[in-house]
Amino acid sequence: MTVACVSVIRRRIREYKYWAFGAVAIGMFGSVVDHGSVNVALPTIAGHFQSDFSTVQWVTIAYALTISALLIPMGRLSDFIGSKKVYIIGSLVFMLGAVAAGSAPNLTTLIAARVLQGCGAAMTQGTGMAIVIAAFPAGERGKAIGLIMTIVGTGAIAGPALGGFLVDAFGWRSVLFANVPVVLLGVAASMAILVESRGVQTGQDSRERKFDWLGAALSTGALITLLLALTNGHRFGWTSPWILVAMLSSIALLITFIWWELRVTVPLLDLRLFQRKVFSLGVTAHFLTFLGSSAALFLTPFYLQQVLGFTPRETGLILVPNAVCMAVLGPLSGHFSDRYGWRRFTVGGLILSTMALLLLSRLTADSTLAMVMPALILQSSGMGMFYSPSSSSILSAVERERYGVLVGFLNLIRNGANVTSVAMAAAIVTATMGVMGYEPSLDAVRGGGGAGVGDAFTLGLRNAYLAMMGLLLVAMAVSILQVRPEPSRTGGEMGEPAAG
Repeated sequence: MTVACVSVIRRRIREYKYWAFGAVAIGMFGSVVDHGSVNVALPTIAGHFQSDFSTVQWVTIAYALTISALLIPMGRLSDFIGSKKVYIIGSLVFMLGAVAAGSAPNLTTLIAARVLQGCGAAMTQGTGMAIVIAAFPAGERGKAIGLIMTIVGTGAIAGPALGGFLVDAFGWRSVLFANVPVVLLGVAASMAILVESRGVQTGQDSRERKFDWLGAALSTGALITLLLALTNGHRFGWTSPWILVAMLSSIALLITFIWWELRVTVPLLDLRLFQRKVFSLGVTAHFLTFLGSSAALFLTPFYLQQVLGFTPRETGLILVPNAVCMAVLGPLSGHFSDRYGWRRFTVGGLILSTMALLLLSRLTADSTLAMVMPALILQSSGMGMFYSPSSSSILSAVERERYGVLVGFLNLIRNGANVTSVAMAAAIVTATMGVMGYEPSLDAVRGGGGAGVGDAFTLGLRNAYLAMMGLLLVAMAVSILQVRPEPSRTGGEMGEPAAG
């Protein structure tokens, strides 16, 4: 009787992890599709509101900036009130923002609605991945992250393709409204399937359950001022008073945040984790990799449409094969890294991505798809190989009860690096155009300034890709140093089974 009960419990646990993954995957898929489809729609949005590119890019920057600022607080909040509750509320807020954005009468309202969407996305990104990872055994952490990568890759395939089709057929507003039914389905599945859990139990001392509001405010303020400075530096000038004040303010807030987190009893983010070598090296490689990769996926659609002359729909189809590679390699690398260790996959992925940027740095205004597509496929293959093992390595250095805030921190690294990467690449491109005697603005390319502007824009892209390639080389060196520690008698690091 007892053996039968144990067998039933184990079977239900095995079944639950896949049901939990399926419930979260629906909402995650919608979020990724939204990101890809909106990127494809940006040129059309700019034309609709008769706006320059520097302004319209805030449709994506404001969204990413909001997510980055709120990921850690939302991840920590899930440890207090429960991950299921935060995830469902976040999904509803994201849907409300999508409706508001699709109905926006002007660009200002659209950007404000995207900020609201970002608030919801911060709640779902900060908890969804943690829910899935916690549902799987510690020895299958890479596999769990790999399954998430499958959804990300599939969404990346559907996003540009669906976005291009919707923009051509129904206009850019349909791209945002398309999220609503997907999110509703995800909310229904989450309410029916997910089991509530929280890292901080209600029976603990009240001091253990106190949310670090000051830490949340300091981290949010530091991130917002830094990212605002980075995204506006090329417009106002890097030595302008506004940018310098923002930079100095972000540094002051960051120092205060570090001081406070080391002093408070229950910090928002335990900075002492950086004393663990696996954690600190993994976080560094993670940030450098996204800093050196993200801008390529943001700027390439503009190159395809404004320089090579492809339509939004054609651009979406061009981006499909590289997303397939990410969807396939993500779970494979995650599964095998559980058995053979992370380093061969993180370093191997970075080698592929570096080769991709080298190819992209050779693009000209007359390049063909035969040169563009292999480079994009290589880059996405490299990112697919890198992400799951890298995330797994970082999480292996922390206790499972900290997964909520740490997954939020990992997503913060990715989103913060995405914003910084785009700002850095845009600054390099516009600076190159200015040196060549053209208007230092990406809007000059969209407006059609002749072959000369296209050549200057493409040269700027080449310079940006070379700078990004340098960052990936540094990330590769850091990943080589990240060696899995020897397992203890009780298992792997942090008491978990060592794999590989």
